[in-house]
Amino acid sequence: MSIAVLGGTGNLGFALARRWALAGHHVIIGSRSAQNAIKAAAEIADEPRAAGRTVQVEGRENLAAAQACEVVALTVPFASQRDVLETVKAGLAGKLLIDATVPLLPPKVMRVQLPAEGAAALIAAGMVGEDVRVVSAFHNVAADALRADGEVDCDVLVFGDDKASRDQVIALAADAGLKAFHAGALANSAAAEALTSVLIFLNKQYGGHAGIRLTGLKPAADAAG
Repeated sequence: MSIAVLGGTGNLGFALARRWALAGHHVIIGSRSAQNAIKAAAEIADEPRAAGRTVQVEGRENLAAAQACEVVALTVPFASQRDVLETVKAGLAGKLLIDATVPLLPPKVMRVQLPAEGAAALIAAGMVGEDVRVVSAFHNVAADALRADGEVDCDVLVFGDDKASRDQVIALAADAGLKAFHAGALANSAAAEALTSVLIFLNKQYGGHAGIRLTGLKPAADAAG
């Protein structure tokens, strides 16, 4: 599968791009600066190359990345969400958009501040149009932990109005080494987006990389219905 990771030069985007490339996907890192995207792609490719392995990863400007891929993951800060979507929406028609945007408003990032639209994911859906399948996920994953090798002590909540699209994102989460679960309609994304501020507070209060774990459930890939 070809996946564009817009914001792939940032912590979360880079970590997801790296894991998806290592899982065998063709990954295109998108950035406002094609040069920065190419540099990040080279960094991802160098590690497996040293071990005699080749991965498919390249860097392009955001719109070119979106146009070239089947799936587009948006991993930019909330302050950049609208501008990036406006730039790339012409390249999103008929595609799956994974929105990982969290509405953090510095300097008060430890305080829940949901937008007037109800959730960042709903802003995305309203901007890109009905022919784009919007799913939100990866809000509560610590980027530093995801960037390291090995298991990440965190589950992923996946929101979207189309179950088949959620299934696709759950499979991509598994490729990144994460367990993911159906969490309902796109509007429910507000819960995970708000929880991120709580997790940031916990990290500062107690140290570490707080995540969430669901108990008493099977992973969505194993659950019926």
